[in-house]
Amino acid sequence: MSDRPPDPVAGPPAERLARRLDEGATRPSITEGLRELGRLDVAAYRAIAGTRSPALDDPLRRLSQIATRSKLWLGIAAVMAVFGGAKGRRAALTGVAALAMDSVVVNLAGKHSFRRRRPDPLEAGVPDARRIEMPLSPSFPSGHAASGFAFAEAVAETMPALAIPLRLLAAGVAYSRVHTGVHYPGDVIAGALIGSSIGGGTGLVARGIDPRRRRALPRP
Repeated sequence: MSDRPPDPVAGPPAERLARRLDEGATRPSITEGLRELGRLDVAAYRAIAGTRSPALDDPLRRLSQIATRSKLWLGIAAVMAVFGGAKGRRAALTGVAALAMDSVVVNLAGKHSFRRRRPDPLEAGVPDARRIEMPLSPSFPSGHAASGFAFAEAVAETMPALAIPLRLLAAGVAYSRVHTGVHYPGDVIAGALIGSSIGGGTGLVARGIDPRRRRALPRP
């Protein structure tokens, strides 16, 4: 019998560690989780493409086209500036500032960081009646969804009465991008979250520098 001390690596602690590593290897990894989310995203896109909705196809296609290059939001801002008085002009300016910030974050940074390929509407079976021209930019995140929610949240900070109508309109634009076949659902969800953050932040900054609020504050 040997008088040498036991090998510290070969004892029970090492066996327990090995078992834990083996168990950990069977758990879903983050990478596999992301792959599964991607498969769900594609499945949802195909399910929408395969669901016939002739009464909605043309209105959603037109809504998606009107919102391109933020024409819809700039038009609403113009109406607010003309007919909304001082408060409307301030809300319009805040909304346009949020659109500018959103464009930098999403179109210049976000899309070129991820470079997700656009879906294939023909392969998924998107009906001809709802299809629009496929953009050349990467798919993730959706610029239309981001700009819509950025504008809605920014304006809502100044004119809360418009919050619900603008959010509903932004949601309609976001969904139209999936309905027309140019985005996956995950693209518009990410765009909506990014745009909401940008718009909310822009609105809070605008409220903080509002000269009327400064005059209303009590002087020390």
